[in-house]
Amino acid sequence: MPKECLICKMQPIKEIDWKDVALLKKFLTPQAKIAPRKRTGTCAKHQRAIARAIKRARNFGLILFTTRVAHK
Repeated sequence: MPKECLICKMQPIKEIDWKDVALLKKFLTPQAKIAPRKRTGTCAKHQRAIARAIKRARNFGLILFTTRVAHK
């Protein structure tokens, strides 16, 4: 049974805000990668919007690019 899109179910959301870090973190893997549609269950339209918002939040420093720590 296919999952329903989380964003489509939440009717009041018209666009995904890049400043809403709590929502965006739901769509990241533990390594801070953008999770695929199969895992999140989002539709293609909202997956693109989520990816765009995550990338924008990363550029503004709200979300880390990676969780790995460089060893000295």
